[in-house]
Amino acid sequence: MTQTSPLRSRIRSFQFAARGILAMLASEPNAKLHALATGVVLVAGLGFGIERSEWLAVVLSIGAVWAAEGFNTAFEALCDVASPDRHPQVERAKDVAAGAVLLAALAAFAVAAIVFGPRILSLAALAINA
Repeated sequence: MTQTSPLRSRIRSFQFAARGILAMLASEPNAKLHALATGVVLVAGLGFGIERSEWLAVVLSIGAVWAAEGFNTAFEALCDVASPDRHPQVERAKDVAAGAVLLAALAAFAVAAIVFGPRILSLAALAINA
């Protein structure tokens, strides 16, 4: 019996994780929306030159949304295997998991509004006064 080296084992775990992320992006329309929003927010952060503390809030918000989406996607897949037929408790559990993603996304939106709102309003005021 051959043993896998610890480094090889770690590399494989990252490969499995990457495969999971790609599967989520390929199968979940909301993940594609999160990817678009992530890109827009990162570009806006760079463009507006947001502060270090603001980057921390933005990055943590992005991470929370992606983690929630990943957990929700995995949970829904397991529910579909465990209970292929429609079941009210499974439906409730899936709704709660989807609700958790929505809560994370709303919190991220609030962070974006706090960080980018004043900057966008300043640009709008400059455009109006120009």
